[in-house]
Amino acid sequence: MARAAWAAWLLVLLCFGAWTPRRILVSAATDANDVTALNTLFTSMSSPGQLQGWKASGGDPCSESWQGITCSGSSVTAIKLPGLGLSGTLAYNMNTMDSLVELDLSQNNLGGGQQIPYNLPNKKLERLNLAGNQFSGAVPYSISTMPKLQYLNLNHNQLSGDITDIFSNLPSLTTVDLSSNSLTGNLPQSFTSLSSLKTLYLQNNQLTGSINVLANLPLDDLNVANNRFTGWIPNELKKINSLQTDGNSWSTGPSPPPPPFTAPPHSRSNRRKSPGQHSNGSNNSSSGGSSGIGAGAIAGIIISVLVIGAVVAFFLIKRKQRKGAMPEHYEQRQPFNSFPSNEVKEMKPIQEATTVEVESLPSPAAVNLKPPPKIERNQSFDDDDIASKPVAKKSNAAPVKATVYSVADLQMATDSFSMDNLIGEGTFGRVYRAQFSDGKVLAVKKLNSTALPSQSSDDFYELVSNISKLHHPNLSELVGYCMEHGQYLLVFDFHRNGSLHDMIHLSDEYNKPLSWNSRVKIALGSARALEYLHEICSPSIIHKNFKSSNILLDTELNPHISDAGLSSFVPDAEFQASDQGSGYGAPEVDMTGQYTLKSDVYSFGVVMLELLTGRKPFDSSRPRSEQSLVRWATPQLHDIDALDRMVDPALKGLYPAKSLSRFADVVALCVQPEPEFRPPMSEVVQALVRLVQRANMTRRMLDGEEASRRPDDQDQEFV
Repeated sequence: MARAAWAAWLLVLLCFGAWTPRRILVSAATDANDVTALNTLFTSMSSPGQLQGWKASGGDPCSESWQGITCSGSSVTAIKLPGLGLSGTLAYNMNTMDSLVELDLSQNNLGGGQQIPYNLPNKKLERLNLAGNQFSGAVPYSISTMPKLQYLNLNHNQLSGDITDIFSNLPSLTTVDLSSNSLTGNLPQSFTSLSSLKTLYLQNNQLTGSINVLANLPLDDLNVANNRFTGWIPNELKKINSLQTDGNSWSTGPSPPPPPFTAPPHSRSNRRKSPGQHSNGSNNSSSGGSSGIGAGAIAGIIISVLVIGAVVAFFLIKRKQRKGAMPEHYEQRQPFNSFPSNEVKEMKPIQEATTVEVESLPSPAAVNLKPPPKIERNQSFDDDDIASKPVAKKSNAAPVKATVYSVADLQMATDSFSMDNLIGEGTFGRVYRAQFSDGKVLAVKKLNSTALPSQSSDDFYELVSNISKLHHPNLSELVGYCMEHGQYLLVFDFHRNGSLHDMIHLSDEYNKPLSWNSRVKIALGSARALEYLHEICSPSIIHKNFKSSNILLDTELNPHISDAGLSSFVPDAEFQASDQGSGYGAPEVDMTGQYTLKSDVYSFGVVMLELLTGRKPFDSSRPRSEQSLVRWATPQLHDIDALDRMVDPALKGLYPAKSLSRFADVVALCVQPEPEFRPPMSEVVQALVRLVQRANMTRRMLDGEEASRRPDDQDQEFV
């Protein structure tokens, strides 16, 4: 009897021991960061109702079995929600999901024409699939921070721009699919680092250049069809089992030897090898082999010396002849701003400078300007050509992918730069509206002397090259340029709603005041543009000239920041002088004259104050205590009653108090006098995204009843 009782108790204990851990495991709460990120993802989507179990706040995804969520212990390891018709965008804080291994949101309607967020999970992510959505912009730079990534699929989106060098630190990547987008430019050199890559799909884009960077990759499957590739298909790639290359402009004929390769001297291509070099591989005596090679080398050196001496003598004689026949007004070196568009290189024999030889200027009507020719910058000339052609000055700038306009074209489009077409004037020059014969309307910025102090065509070309690499939905896009007869002009997209400055400060009865929704939208888009310049571009770009007049608005009131990249060519001292007293300059700039990323953050905070109050950054017409917007507004930003009195009267009270208060909190952080206490732009973006998401979540929770309370005002405020 006692044994039976003990056996019963033992059985109960064993059952309890087996049951307890399982109960604890099932009820273990999901990691708080994962829950928050999934909540944010749910509210970021426009139609997430079909996601079973998901919640906008709180919950336990692992134990409650949220649809598409896989967990390991209390950590979320996979999000797989393909083909559910989801729209909206991704969460701004997904980078906090430290254990996520797979993210698959393919074949939905996510993106809405916006770029892929930068803050993707990166620590352990192995598979990223966002194919078949509506994301635009460039391939996100944050991919470079995913060291364990094995599978990347972004096909069938709206991605554009160059593929930047983001693949250097991805040794595990085996599959890349970027097909069916609008990607342009040459393949990045970092592709050569993909030592594990087996599958690469790049078809149906607008990629250019050669595909030589792929030659030594361990590829089994390669598709580069329907692009604009040129050159030859490397022999190594022809051995791939699955290779598709149709729809490109491949070169015909025998391909050149693989690099490293040095072209043979002109007219001596058949003399590169002496008879002694055609060895059959048998063992020759060491003396015979060395003497043969030595004789060939000595002969080559002698011939080279003779050729070089002849060329130098030819140039010296030619120079003296031309100098003797040159008119007097060419004896002195002409300034760069009088040169034609073809750049000229000084010929400098050793320890002796010469005058620059310049061809006569053609008339503007006869000029048909072509891009600063890639051929002229890099080509090698035959001996006969050197004497008759000016040699283009070499530049380290990358080739520019932008339209080249002549001065005549731009004069015609702007009615000879008529004042009637003047739409703005700033630090770098005047901006004109240009209407071309095909109906296209663009904006032409005519740079003044302070924008390009050295007046060098090379400097201008480098400037254009740098600006042409900047691609972001909230940056003003470079369309083309002109450098002709000492004129330097940049051509940008034209935005019909003008600048934010004019929209706020020059509104009249014909212009509808900006709603609160629009103001937050403009602040968020502008913040994303600065985040791109500061934290995505490498090296970082300081704008230096961030102000409301450089925020251009399109027909949907999306902001586009102008002048990005221009400031790097202007000394800080000159920039500071032109910016003195504007109200946008950070305190440390006034003290030290040095611009930093944090001084941009301060200027952004001033623009937010303009959006909030409708006042100018500095207004001498106001009482002395109110002339400086930052000094007047800062003490009142955390006073709710004072905040209500500060708001732009044009809003007529149509704004939510909570949204206004959070907006003011962001302003207060940005305009702090100490730069080290200002947040980076990525944190500003996150704060504004949270502001919008909270407003959207509140709107959903009101279930339509409150939204129908004032139907005429639904576009005027975040409820």
